[in-house]
Amino acid sequence: MREVRVLEIKQSVFADNDQQADLLRQDLREKGVFLLNLMSSPGAGKTTTLMRTIEALKDTFKIGVMEADIDSDVDAQTISKSGAKVIQLHTGGMCHLDAEMTRQGLAGLETNDVELAILENVGNLVCPAEFDTGAAKNAMILSVPEGHDKPLKYPLMFTICDVVLINKIDVLPYFDFDLEKCKEYIHMRNPKAKIIPICAKTGEGIEEWSRWLTEEVTNWRRGKA
Repeated sequence: MREVRVLEIKQSVFADNDQQADLLRQDLREKGVFLLNLMSSPGAGKTTTLMRTIEALKDTFKIGVMEADIDSDVDAQTISKSGAKVIQLHTGGMCHLDAEMTRQGLAGLETNDVELAILENVGNLVCPAEFDTGAAKNAMILSVPEGHDKPLKYPLMFTICDVVLINKIDVLPYFDFDLEKCKEYIHMRNPKAKIIPICAKTGEGIEEWSRWLTEEVTNWRRGKA
């Protein structure tokens, strides 16, 4: 019987991506560009939240958006109505973006006139969490209909996020969603995570979210973050 060889490639792949991500972060810092990586499952409200965010901050920062999808330009078409600079990224079947793909997207976006760049990552609670995109901060949206137990089922996503937006709080009375229990589960995974309940549809909570993001972008551009 021949000896079976086992080749461990996962660590080396991630290690190379982490190195590229650090280089990209350094490059963006030097250019004064803050990159936000926005993640969620499909249907959680990323695009609607983005529209609200752009409306709140368009007079404060020059904003550029990268819309990542396996196919279609539906979200980019929606964001284009906000007046923000936008580019559609097709991943060719990939369920995430890595640092090099993000770099290519930023080159296509042309960030010379962008202060806040937002990557709307592919809708997925697993793959996007595994790859550092080079973002200054990671944010995710958890919607009420998904259930308050998601931090227990998808630990890595909640571990890597700096802020969690709990969206669709307007439907809390109609779902078996325990907001306080959800906050507890999130902090089990990540004690430092900022948690902001919002309703992207009505605008509730967007002011608090915008204040947090404004402070982070300002500190980053001043070299304090």
